Order: sequence, then C-alpha cells, then structure tokens
Amino acid sequence: MRRFLSLFTPAAALTVLLVWLWITPPGLLGKADALGYAVCHRLDQRSFHFDDGRQSPLCARCSGMYLGAVFGLLALQARFPRRAGFPARRLWLPLALLTAAFALDGTNSYFYLLKSITPGRLDFIPTLYLPNNTLRVFTGTGMGLVMALFLFPAFNQTMWKEINAAPVLSGFRQFAWLLALGVALPLMTLAEWDWLLYPLALISAGGVLLLLTLIYAVLWVSLMRQENAFDSWPQLGLPLLAGMTIALLQITLSDLLRLWLTGTWGAFPLG
Repeated sequence: MRRFLSLFTPAAALTVLLVWLWITPPGLLGKADALGYAVCHRLDQRSFHFDDGRQSPLCARCSGMYLGAVFGLLALQARFPRRAGFPARRLWLPLALLTAAFALDGTNSYFYLLKSITPGRLDFIPTLYLPNNTLRVFTGTGMGLVMALFLFPAFNQTMWKEINAAPVLSGFRQFAWLLALGVALPLMTLAEWDWLLYPLALISAGGVLLLLTLIYAVLWVSLMRQENAFDSWPQLGLPLLAGMTIALLQITLSDLLRLWLTGTWGAFPLG
C-alpha cells in the first residue's frame, strides 16, 4: 500500500497542479489571485492596491489572517521547534480577545455590507462603527496568529516521534514578541508600498495553500495510522505532498465552482 501511495501521490500532485495552472489566470499575481479566489470575496474596496491600481489577491482581512498565520508558524518553528503543547491557560484570555475582535469586526463589517446593498431592509441591525481596512487587517492578523498557535502544536503532536511537550507559548513575554509581529505586519501592509506589498501579497496568497497543506497532511497521517512515526522533515515528504495535493484539489474545485457561478475571476458580485 505504501509503495502504491509513494508512486500514486506524486502523479496525482502533478496532475492537479497542471490542471490548476491551466485553468487559472496567467502570471504570478494571476495565480495568487486564484488562490485568494478560493477563499475570499476579493471585494475591491476592501482590498489593498498596488501603485498601478491592481487589487491584491486577498481582501484586507484575509491578507492579515494568512500573513499572521504564515509568519506566526515560521516564528514558532524558528524559536520553539517541535513544541507540542497548546498555549498556557494564562494566555487563553488574550487569545480569546483576539478571536472576539476578529469575530466582532467581521460581523459588523458583514452587516454593514448587507445594509449597503439592500437599502432600508436591514436598518434595524445597528452599525457599531464604520468598518475600515485598518481594523480588518489588524483583526485578521490577530486571528492568523491564534490559528498558528494551535495548528503548530497539533502538527507537532501528530508528526514527530520525539516532541517537546512544553506549551508553544507559556508566558506573556513570549506572547509579547508574537503580538509585536501582529502589529508590524499590518503596518507594513497598510503602507501599500509596492516593494513591500508585492511580496506580502504573494505570501498571504501562498498562506492559503500552506495552511490547507498542513491541515490535510495531519489528516492524512492520522488516516494512514502513522502518527508520531517521523524523525525529520525529509521523511515528511509524502504526507506533505499528499496534503498539498488535497489542498490544491480543494482550491481547484472551489475556483471552478465560483467561476461557474459568477463567470468572473474578479470580486464576488453583489448585485
């Protein structure tokens, strides 16, 4: 069975990748747009823009969320490799506040959008404050960091033979440097300087594929009953490739379904 999977998985990965590359818009940013297209509404007024007016692949909230998740995972891997404990309980309150801020701002922004496209029908729903991209990217980044803090130990718990059972974050000093990252990333994005926005846009779009790959790799290893069977990253080649294949298949199917429903690679139509 394992020999079959070791041969089938690369072939399946190559097939899905070629199909996705074929159906999606041309160019590096075009491919990034297609990654964002699978998970984000991509409304123009809720997105960042390059100097030429081109829209970024993800809206401000999703840009922040995936940037926070990607850089959070990288920072945790650099500082605390193979830590497999979830954040210490003393940090649950600030993490809950970051999650609540994301939910509150997202809900307020969503209802504001509904009220703007259906005048008069939803006036009974209060607008707590005028939504804006600054709040979207900050709350999105906070949520992305929370995602990283739980995905990272879950991945380590599943994959490695030898793990460090200590919490991935145990105190407020560690949380402070991660929170500093959650402030720096939105500030860099809000500047909308092309030399910064371009790589950040590509990283945020790539974060869609990265997070799905890690999640599906964990599920793959669990289904194959290979938990805690790996000593090094090269040994994870097949699970990660399988996870990426499933992730890219999901993205491809989502892209095709949305394209069939809307007929455009642009923002989700509101009218």
